[in-house]
Amino acid sequence: MEKILITSESVTEGHPDKLCDQISDKILDEFMARDRWARVAVETMASDQIVFIAGEISSAVTVDIEAVVRSVIREIGYTHMEYGMDAERCLVLSNINVQSSDIAGGVNKAGEYNEQRIGNWQEHIQTWGAGDQGMMYGYACRETKEYMPLSIHLAHRLAERLAQVRKKGRLPYLRPDGKTQVTVEYDGKGRPIALDTIIIAAQHDETVSYDKLREDIMNEVIHPLLPADIRTSNIKIYVNSTGKFTLGGPRADTGLTGRKIMVDTYGGVCRHGGGAFSGKDPSKVDRSGAYMARYVAKNIVAAGMAERCEIGLAYAIGVACPVAINVHTFGTGKISNEQIITIVREQFDFRPGAIIENFNLLRPIYQETAVYGHFGRPDKSFPWEKVIALG
Repeated sequence: MEKILITSESVTEGHPDKLCDQISDKILDEFMARDRWARVAVETMASDQIVFIAGEISSAVTVDIEAVVRSVIREIGYTHMEYGMDAERCLVLSNINVQSSDIAGGVNKAGEYNEQRIGNWQEHIQTWGAGDQGMMYGYACRETKEYMPLSIHLAHRLAERLAQVRKKGRLPYLRPDGKTQVTVEYDGKGRPIALDTIIIAAQHDETVSYDKLREDIMNEVIHPLLPADIRTSNIKIYVNSTGKFTLGGPRADTGLTGRKIMVDTYGGVCRHGGGAFSGKDPSKVDRSGAYMARYVAKNIVAAGMAERCEIGLAYAIGVACPVAINVHTFGTGKISNEQIITIVREQFDFRPGAIIENFNLLRPIYQETAVYGHFGRPDKSFPWEKVIALG
């Protein structure tokens, strides 16, 4: 049978782009904690010792954005210039405007929401329109118990493990920046049969030799995570393949919110819509619509209707119902796509207000999503990962 190789990557929380995602989502969380009706769209850029925050926020409360930025940088482990950024000494700049009234009017046609005017939430679900036009995709498969592709699942777990052994002091010479990459071999029927390649790039200090670094990464990070139910005998492993990775973080590479969208989703295994997630409140269907698409795809697979499923949604700004809903099962469907679409339309409500209510999205849960993936997290119980009974 034809040999098929699929590759996915992940990054640690100290990767410059992921640093920016976490800052943007932490700012969102701080507003959500104080004002659940806040409208937030925040972007972060980090370069050397400068962090720049830009975006649009409409809220009844204020947040000390500089303090939030420094807390995230500190929590990740950037506490010294030599690591790639210093939380206490970096320069934080911001340029925040209010949300466009044209966009706000498209979302809540009756006017700007607040706790006093909103009354019964159920009465207003019909009036919520999508916060933007666009398309978004959700995916699920049976390759892992989390219903995620094996390549991105393992890449995330390796990246998490890199951070764990650093923070717990098992490999104290590691620094916050790092990347992982996993290539999986599939048979001609789309089933994973072997691990082909693992790549680890781990930032470290000057004191450790390459030989010790490689040995430690093999023993503490890679070997504990190799799955027992897939062939690994001929696996190729690369650890810091340039030999040295001491300069990392924003000092080595500029970071930007929303630049790791394949890391956030399915590792490139399926299609991706036009928008990133981090820094956006759930009125933006880039985020809430993608969560809903994953929820539907996962439940279709969990119900045994297909082995693999991709859900595609498309919205128009200011319109509540999606203008298109598509289902693709890659030839694995147990029933026809037309039957699945009928079930999906009958049992799921895709209006933004209904999604927000169903997943309880007007609360501070977003920083946790900003690293190691928004989907299929074994350590988190995100509401869009819930499995329900489908009729």
